[in-house]
Amino acid sequence: MKNLMMDTPLTITSLMEHAERNFPTREIVSVSSDNPSFRYTYSEAFTRTRKLANALNSLGISLGDHVGTLAWNDHRHFELYYAISCSGAVCHTVNPRLFPEQLVYIINHAEDQVIFCDPMFVPILENIQDQLTTTKHFIVLTSEEQMPESTLPGLLCYETLLAQESSEFDWPELDEKTPCSMCYTSGTTGRPKGVVYHHRGAYLMTMGTPISWRMTLQPVFMAIVPLFHCNGWNHTWMMPLLGGTVVGCRDISAKAIYDGIADERVSHFGGAPIVLNMIVNAEDGERRNFDHQVEVFTAGAPPAPATLAAIGQLGFNVTQVYGLTETYGHVVESLWNPDWDTLPAEEQSSRKARQGIAMPMMDLTTVVDDTGQQIAMDGVTQGEIVMRGNSVMKGYYKNPEATEKAFSGGFFHSEDIAIQHPDGMMQIADRMKDIIISGGENISSIEIEGAIMAHPAVSLCAVVAKPDDKWGEVPCAFVELLEGKLATEAEVIAFVRGRLAGFKTPKRIIFQELPKTSTGKIQKFELRDIAKTA
Repeated sequence: MKNLMMDTPLTITSLMEHAERNFPTREIVSVSSDNPSFRYTYSEAFTRTRKLANALNSLGISLGDHVGTLAWNDHRHFELYYAISCSGAVCHTVNPRLFPEQLVYIINHAEDQVIFCDPMFVPILENIQDQLTTTKHFIVLTSEEQMPESTLPGLLCYETLLAQESSEFDWPELDEKTPCSMCYTSGTTGRPKGVVYHHRGAYLMTMGTPISWRMTLQPVFMAIVPLFHCNGWNHTWMMPLLGGTVVGCRDISAKAIYDGIADERVSHFGGAPIVLNMIVNAEDGERRNFDHQVEVFTAGAPPAPATLAAIGQLGFNVTQVYGLTETYGHVVESLWNPDWDTLPAEEQSSRKARQGIAMPMMDLTTVVDDTGQQIAMDGVTQGEIVMRGNSVMKGYYKNPEATEKAFSGGFFHSEDIAIQHPDGMMQIADRMKDIIISGGENISSIEIEGAIMAHPAVSLCAVVAKPDDKWGEVPCAFVELLEGKLATEAEVIAFVRGRLAGFKTPKRIIFQELPKTSTGKIQKFELRDIAKTA
């Protein structure tokens, strides 16, 4: 029998075309640098996306080239996500919160040919322009009237660029394994690594998430997770699939979130535990009444059971998810078990704080011992979370050694330590590399320790995570001073602030002798216990 199977590639392009064909009048609501309330439809958005694709061609961007974005969540960044990836280039989202030295390394390592940036980030690029080796064009995401003066060579205006181009564009038929986007890890061990995503993984991640989130067609979604953070957890791709209204959130505050829920009837959003804390601790003047349940995905650090209980009372149903930059975002969810319905409220919140079970787009996610064997699912035995499936990265850009190490034994190794309960639910017990997750951002303790060790009065230091009600975790540093030298907590904090991004600066400095093993290794587990109450 003749094979009549219609085998079409799974690409982001098909998601875009699906939305334009089936949901042309659904809206994108955006706050941009030059417009506090901008609205347009998917049809209008993707017309502009074709113009942008033509503009990329005019700028010399071709298949496989890297295009950087330094921007917040608005309609122009949405357009970039589709125009870059669907034309066959790679959308490299750059975290603007990074220190200048890190930005230089990441942009050069990625070999970004063009950088699109919000006006507020132009001064950052001006300060590092002489160190950028591959970037040929800088485009400011604004109108001609709002263009800033700048020393950047050949600075271009986004709206002027689009106005010059045709709205007709034939999207290339891409192999589904074609790279679509790239995001760098936060450099928790040495240099940051460029995580490469492909169209197939993005498509399947987009298909799998709504199932886990119990989403129906045409939700109203608020984009709180920054688009530079792990593709905004892929929600920029998911909303066109479902015909969802997208409400961009540029000012991440309790007031903005409550206003979006009340004014736009936002039904879903994702955010780190710090977002949950904002909502719970909002002032009376920031809160708004609403009469519908809001579904929330949270990830980045395990939320406190007390936070989950408090936000639930306000009309929010929170589902915790777990994942990594290398897995397109969340691949494990804390799926509610009906058997928990009769448990006391405190115990329900405790169960909900577990990381959960594998999401449907993953072939396998489990916890193994040092030999690669499944650990006992007894809620006590510890092992490493490993994964296999379509929602795992293509690899690390220009880093075959790290890629091979990450995929040893046929799995992707998370390097997170967990236990597994008899019902299959995973629960993180520790982090192998002492990563501090603050406000959803990964912070390297090694990087902070290096900055502190540069202080002339410091002999030795160790940095651990300190629990924090607002940020989830913050860096806490333990310092031994050189004999005869003096330093204050404020002095050391100020010293580090001059060398690292603000969110990486320790919030506490504790001066004491560091506990060590007989071989001189610092015993960080003891310091973590001290930090909990420091």
